Amino acid sequence: MAEIIGYTTGVFDLFHIGHLNILKSAKNMCNKLIVGITYDELVYERKNKYPIIPFIERVEIVKAIRYFDEIVLQHSMDKIGAWEKLKFNIMFVGDDWRGDSLFESVERSLKEFGARVEYFEYTKSVSSTKFTEILQEIYDTESKVR
Repeated sequence: MAEIIGYTTGVFDLFHIGHLNILKSAKNMCNKLIVGITYDELVYERKNKYPIIPFIERVEIVKAIRYFDEIVLQHSMDKIGAWEKLKFNIMFVGDDWRGDSLFESVERSLKEFGARVEYFEYTKSVSSTKFTEILQEIYDTESKVR
C-alpha cells in the first residue's frame, strides 16, 4: 500500500478546538501529515494584521499536538509550489474555502498531479478572528474607562 501524504496549513493563532479537529481528522486520513504554519508577515499581507501569538510560540503549540508528522514554515500562499516541494496526495482545508476561486484553481491543478483537496467542516462555534475581535473590544472598552 502506498504512503498517503497529507498537507494542511494555518496560522493556528489562539489555538482552539477547530484547529485540533482539522489536525486530528487530517491525520486520520493519511499516513504522514505535514502541517504548514504561516509566518507573521504572510498573515499581515493577507489580513492586514499580525497574529496575537508570535510565530515561534505558535510553532511550539502545534509541536505539542500529536496529530502531525512534520512541520513546515509557510512563507507563501502558493499551494502548487507547496505540492512541488512536498508531493502530498491530499490537501486538507476548512469548508469555508469551498467554492472560492483560489481553491477551485488549486483543485484543478492538484488533480493534474494526482492529488486532491479534502474539505473539512469549519468549526463554526470558534474562530481565532472572532476571539481577536472580542479581545480588541474588551481592550478598547477598558482603555476608555481609564
